[in-house]
Amino acid sequence: MIGVAVLGSTGSVGLSTLDVIDRHRDRFRVAALTAHRDVEGLFRQCCEHHPSLAVMADEAAAHKLEKKLKQSGLKTEVRAGSAALREAAESPEARYVMAAIVGAAGLESALAAARAGKRVLLANKEALVMAGRIFMEAVREGGAELLPIDSEHNAVFQCLPAGYRPGTWPRGVRRILLTASGGPFRGWSPEQLAQVTPKQACAHPNWSMGRKISVDSATMMNKGLEVIEACWLFDTTPARVQVLVHPQSVVHSMVEYDDGSVLAQLSNPDMRTPIAQALGWPDRLEAGVEPLDVLQRGRLDFEPPDPDAFPCLRLAMQAAETGGGAPVVLNAANEVAVAAFLEGRVPFTGIADLVARALDRLASNPADALEEVLALDRLTRGTAEAELTSFA
Repeated sequence: MIGVAVLGSTGSVGLSTLDVIDRHRDRFRVAALTAHRDVEGLFRQCCEHHPSLAVMADEAAAHKLEKKLKQSGLKTEVRAGSAALREAAESPEARYVMAAIVGAAGLESALAAARAGKRVLLANKEALVMAGRIFMEAVREGGAELLPIDSEHNAVFQCLPAGYRPGTWPRGVRRILLTASGGPFRGWSPEQLAQVTPKQACAHPNWSMGRKISVDSATMMNKGLEVIEACWLFDTTPARVQVLVHPQSVVHSMVEYDDGSVLAQLSNPDMRTPIAQALGWPDRLEAGVEPLDVLQRGRLDFEPPDPDAFPCLRLAMQAAETGGGAPVVLNAANEVAVAAFLEGRVPFTGIADLVARALDRLASNPADALEEVLALDRLTRGTAEAELTSFA
């Protein structure tokens, strides 16, 4: 039995992970679960999976969870805080760690899993966006197995030569083609985008995701973050990564080889496919996903992204080229901006404006060590919060 720690278990990726594990209880057991504040969600999961450890980032929520578990007679240990998240990632009972905590909050626990030599199923792209060099060094030094969970990077991984391990540029490959759905506002004018509501931005046409990731998809910042992630995963530069808008979300990404071949990974848009691939690798597992009916799909379309309507993608590409502290600033300012948009404090188009201001002021700051990364993250958040007053 392979023990699995699911970090961020009550989020969309965490729920999909537990669904796949449920289908293979003869092979996997849940060793640890973590959540932020969702007491009821984590309680239900503990009742179903009986993990040895349950962690909540919020201490008050942890006390509530501990009380409910004791009343139910469950022996799951409850812990709280960032140190406990790292403990869950390092748990000796867990050979595999699903790193699915959204945003910068997931960085330290993902690093802990890599340093502990786990099979790291990386759904938290911020670990690579903020601290790519540090994270990849931790993977190498810890002897970890790194398997990407983002559907695009997992698709690339599936299209690479047998035996490939993330961290090096694969031999014989010319470039990577990352596909993007275009989100719910593909083809909209800047004037239309200025009127977008949070409800509209969270209504993705193809994928079921959390609110923050849904907004990132709508601005195409998500794709920009994925370009930075791809550069670290596959040891390349932005010049070798092309973004294509593919509204059907059936081709999850492609790899172009030196001999002219282009390999693509296709499946229905369901996160259980990359999760099952990474849990089972190098084997294949049943994931509960409906087979892709290519005849029913009929056609596949591709087009270039619109940089004028979606400036977040351009900002992310520039941050990828600049390197250093620029990706840290990009990510932190975007998290502040998206949260403010969801709270009605800035317009949809204000997300890119806020990120651009932060990059202009702070992108040259160093981020070579983890302490510098975390300090720059805090500085950027404070700066971005102060800038929000200009939108009032």
